[in-house]
Amino acid sequence: MQPRVAHSLPKPVREVCVPPVDSIVEFGAYVLGKKVSASGITEALDLVREHNRTSDGANAFVWVGLHEPAAPEVEWLSEVFGLHPLAVEDAVKAHQRPKVERYGESLFMVLKTIAYLDHDELTANSEITATGEIMVFLGVDFVVTVRHGEHCPLTVVRERLEDKPKLMNRGPAGVLHAISDHVVDQYLQVADLMQLELEEVEATVFADVSSRDINRIYQLKREMLEMKRGIMPLQAPLSALPQRRVIPSEMREYFRDVGDHLSRVCEQVESSNELCSSILQAALARSNALANEDMRKISSWVAILAVPTMIAGIYGMNFDFMPETKQVWGYPAVLAVMVTACVLLHRGFRRNGWL
Repeated sequence: MQPRVAHSLPKPVREVCVPPVDSIVEFGAYVLGKKVSASGITEALDLVREHNRTSDGANAFVWVGLHEPAAPEVEWLSEVFGLHPLAVEDAVKAHQRPKVERYGESLFMVLKTIAYLDHDELTANSEITATGEIMVFLGVDFVVTVRHGEHCPLTVVRERLEDKPKLMNRGPAGVLHAISDHVVDQYLQVADLMQLELEEVEATVFADVSSRDINRIYQLKREMLEMKRGIMPLQAPLSALPQRRVIPSEMREYFRDVGDHLSRVCEQVESSNELCSSILQAALARSNALANEDMRKISSWVAILAVPTMIAGIYGMNFDFMPETKQVWGYPAVLAVMVTACVLLHRGFRRNGWL
């Protein structure tokens, strides 16, 4: 009798983690605020950690920037830098609420990015703003940024810090401050441009209102709400960020300054949103008033034309015995009555403001 062979179940295929290739924007190792050459991410991290271990008070770190990476690439980075799986999952899926989470010795921050889209004329179908996200993994000796969306690149932030080694020497917390300050400055620019759009629409409301104008205002209202959803939730996490243990004491004043700028933007967006609601209500009321005015005009002309129509209808009936039908002055008299009645009605409607 042959022995039975145990058939093992096929093991599920697991996607292999791979280093980022296409999604990586730039990476670098920074020692004392200056970029040093490294052949790869792992080599840069080894170089930085070796320098921090042998030098007292050294502030060397690695900064890796990614744009819309795939899951295996972020998982590879999580193994290299020791990132938390929940934060990695959020970074891959995107569409996250602005927040700041602490995982062990690292910090995970989500920032909504908002960009103003150029357009020649605001229409009912115009896209005024575009949104994206920036996720920041912050550790003692590393910064990993994951960006989603085509707008608000961080290249300008990296170049500005690299041009000023004193700023780069602030370490990972300094990079996080520069990124958050850049994003909040973008908020302020978009809020100012949205305010200009709002003033332009407001000027047209009382000049000439049509259904298209109301659609434009409603589109602007939707964009304001989208901007509000992206900015307002960041207030509480950013206000609590200076109290985080990961943030050095010398950097807390800088983060409080960014929080003040964000509060200013939130107040401006809130007031603009309320003004947009008022403009929308005024446009609807103005449109209804114009419609009522048109109806009054139509009703006035119908009343004026009803008099000659009634008289002509009566004398158009085929009866032998009707007053003044045999008189020479009968026809002119009827016409005179029609004209007199129409003139009196027209003057009355004009006096009441209906015509």
